[in-house]
Amino acid sequence: MATTRLYLSDYKADAVPSTDGMKFGIVVSEWNEEITDKLLAGVCSTLEHHGVQASDIQTLRVPGSFELTYGARLLAEMLELDAIIVLGCVIRGETPHFDYVCSSVTRGITDLNLNYEIPFIFGLLTTDTQSQAEDRAGGIYGNKGEEAAITAIKMAQLNLQIRD
Repeated sequence: MATTRLYLSDYKADAVPSTDGMKFGIVVSEWNEEITDKLLAGVCSTLEHHGVQASDIQTLRVPGSFELTYGARLLAEMLELDAIIVLGCVIRGETPHFDYVCSSVTRGITDLNLNYEIPFIFGLLTTDTQSQAEDRAGGIYGNKGEEAAITAIKMAQLNLQIRD
């Protein structure tokens, strides 16, 4: 979504497709939990607001952002899901660790999208500061978890349409 908008989580509710019968997986990092818990809450409340039953949302927690792609692959292989949302938060530090983790997770999610029959949604915050992360986890720029949920619904519906 365009970063020129002040509140990024705005979307047209009538443009969100039906979720009837859909099931979603969420993989969430425990690292930076004060942020990822807010992202997770945004995903779950948005999915439920659009008709997804809580019992049709499976959540898996992994230790850090680097482990997100492995967790997402496990969900894809173990459960029948319509989409998987990957949530994490990496905040830049003084070492190149940030670059390695962000690149690896980005590439891993791309690979999952290319190798599986369901969409994997990128919900990894990559920020320079804690404040920037908070702004995107329910702060002045909305909740990227809400955006990830809407993207998951739209991509799952697209996948169903194409495959029918």
